Amino acid sequence: MKSQALLFKAGRGAYKDIRERGFAEERIGTIAGASGGAKWLVLSQLDRVIAGRLLPKLSGPVHLLGSSIGAWRFACYAQSDPLAAIERFESLYLAQSYSDKPAADEISRVGRDMLQQIIGESGVAEIVASPKLRLHILAVLSRHITSSDIRPLLGAGMLAAITANLVSRRALGLFFSRALFFDVRDLPPFYNAPGFPMERIRLSESNLLDAVAASGSIPMLMNGVRNIPGAPPGTYRDGGILDYHLDLQTSDPDRLTLYPHFFDWMKPGWFDRQLSWRKHDPANTERTVVICPSPDFISGLPNGKVPDRTDFVNFSQKERMKLWQEAVAQCRRLADELNDVLDKGQLAARLERL
Repeated sequence: MKSQALLFKAGRGAYKDIRERGFAEERIGTIAGASGGAKWLVLSQLDRVIAGRLLPKLSGPVHLLGSSIGAWRFACYAQSDPLAAIERFESLYLAQSYSDKPAADEISRVGRDMLQQIIGESGVAEIVASPKLRLHILAVLSRHITSSDIRPLLGAGMLAAITANLVSRRALGLFFSRALFFDVRDLPPFYNAPGFPMERIRLSESNLLDAVAASGSIPMLMNGVRNIPGAPPGTYRDGGILDYHLDLQTSDPDRLTLYPHFFDWMKPGWFDRQLSWRKHDPANTERTVVICPSPDFISGLPNGKVPDRTDFVNFSQKERMKLWQEAVAQCRRLADELNDVLDKGQLAARLERL
């Protein structure tokens, strides 16, 4: 018998709610998207199902909260034709290419060009005027020497931040402020998220592209984004530094958060990936429903893993593109299974506890 490709997991409140009342798209109030770079390719087929099947059934307003690649995905969701935007995103992401040893300027330029094509001529206006969806983007505002793009200075600042994080996650507030670019039409449940100093910046047509670009600007690999219109001056970088897997309250009390994720586990910040003792706060996923590929499915992907940034180093450009295309093709099984679960109303029965 073929093993299940998808897992459906929920926090305590969401689990109880759905097991008693069933799953209804109309009760989704937030969709969450984590950082993860190329890991998003394992979700690109699921994104098509969500965009084509769930988004039209949502009862707005629904908050889209993304950091890094999550913000890029949701900039597709919030366009008038999200399926076409996702197709552009996947095609451009698979085809990205660089010189043998690209500098930050080259990687940043390729990223910005890709973003411009994904959004297109009318995408920005469509996103900020979406009748149902409210896009919110997480980045960080760098402080002190972490604001520099001079590699020795930035490297020293990042090393100091990594060391401080070993002692306390809150110590990262000495190096970075959380930057929330938010849709002013409806304040989200994470508007006053605790834990770090926060800059709240109104998302607008004039700063949306910069905000999405900043949210995915990986330190040491890409340049930070400066002079963002409507934002405090400074250098903005990857939102995953503080909010890697979104360890903050995302749900209103009477609604659910849908969280399509790469894995069945979460880490609060980028620097916590190797820290076994650093855990997600269960209170923050109380009303969250996670949809993710199963470990068995992941083990069957090329090289037995989800695509990630190390593939740029470990494989030639031609090899990487082939491996990523194979992974995306295999992930159509995830979309088929999600469609089948929704068709048969089986989500509640498949639900497990986070």
